[in-house]
Amino acid sequence: MMIDKLGGITPLNNVQSTKRTQGTESVKSSPDSISVSKEAKEMAEAYYLKEVADETPDVRADLVAQIKEKIKDPSYLSSEILNSTAERIMASYGI
Repeated sequence: MMIDKLGGITPLNNVQSTKRTQGTESVKSSPDSISVSKEAKEMAEAYYLKEVADETPDVRADLVAQIKEKIKDPSYLSSEILNSTAERIMASYGI
């Protein structure tokens, strides 16, 4: 089956040939603005932090290598260092 002509397409030419009206001079344009809710800002920040956390490796190999080198030194492990480490561990758990 072949369709030679579709009705309703040729009237488009009549619309394109219309002239603009002179009333557009009185229209004042105001600058566009948007407002972002506090909830949307918080969600955007949470999304950003999640992306950063996903990209950050779980183990920092450079830091682990530094600590291994320090532990090899027998004078490094003193009671002062052990107490400081224990306090940091307890603080990280909120104790």
